[in-house]
Amino acid sequence: MIRVTNLRVSYGTSRGGREVLHGIDLHVPRGQLVGLLGPNGSGKTTLIKALAGLLPAASGRIEIAGADIAKLSHRERALRLSCVMQHVEAPAGFSVRELVLMGRFAHTGMLAGYGPADHAAAEAALKDARALDLAERQAAELSGGEIQRVLLARALAQGRELLLLDEAVSALDMARRVEAYDLLATLNKGGSTVLSALHDLNLAALYCPRLVFLKAGRIALDGPTAEIFTETNLKDLYETDIRVAAHPVTGAPQAHLVPGASAAALG
Repeated sequence: MIRVTNLRVSYGTSRGGREVLHGIDLHVPRGQLVGLLGPNGSGKTTLIKALAGLLPAASGRIEIAGADIAKLSHRERALRLSCVMQHVEAPAGFSVRELVLMGRFAHTGMLAGYGPADHAAAEAALKDARALDLAERQAAELSGGEIQRVLLARALAQGRELLLLDEAVSALDMARRVEAYDLLATLNKGGSTVLSALHDLNLAALYCPRLVFLKAGRIALDGPTAEIFTETNLKDLYETDIRVAAHPVTGAPQAHLVPGASAAALG
């Protein structure tokens, strides 16, 4: 579904720019649910933006369902993948329902209005994202957590084959985060491919069978959660003392920070 080969991405001009991703190779087969993690500044958001076609590659290649993303039009990309980015402001003058319907734009003609199928897709997306109660409110009046639910609904209305998420639940409270990832897990079981960048190690370990860790613009770890979510790996990645224990209900590995720990204290 996603195939990345020797990807390098820079910000700024080629002469004075700063390379953020350094030779990324990544393959996410269709039907996987993958968590993308790493310290601040490791390149998670940059990678998601590049995969979504929002940032050009300095070199390398990104394929989505076999197509070179650099050669796809905006509409063709929108038909292949849906993306939820962090820190997106809701546009003024639109209701939540109208904003979610915008996710259907790629499915309509340039001059065509939204048809019954588009309205049904938007309604289903609002329901799945637990945002149906917000449908008639003005999007610009919503809280940060509410707008994130609405943006997830818009992505679901656009398409569910491939979902790219960048800290899409960071503004949600604990219960809403679980609801969101329960939904992603259900979508994944139904065939959706999901790549989700997040900071919450424990949430990722609970829901994602595979984890990819970035550090300093490179892939540091990539593998099954049960194998790579270890104290040694997490200490090296985050440069602090982290203890790992099994979740009391699911048995999934969970990380626990140690107060007062520092990289220097680790020796």
